[in-house]
Amino acid sequence: KQSKPNFGFDAKLGVWVDMFKAGIVDPTKVARTALLNAASISALFITTEVAVVDIKEEKEPPVPQGMY
Repeated sequence: KQSKPNFGFDAKLGVWVDMFKAGIVDPTKVARTALLNAASISALFITTEVAVVDIKEEKEPPVPQGMY
């Protein structure tokens, strides 16, 4: 089955359209950079064995001091 090269989903209207005719065109550099960044982060998560998380503990409010 052959698909149309410019066919895609218009999320704003919620329909499948010819992206070029609808005026939805992404510059190649933007699409390539987004893909490279996504792949880089995915690789980082796959190779990470530990995650450091700071869980804040609820502390009791300090006792008010006397007024002098």
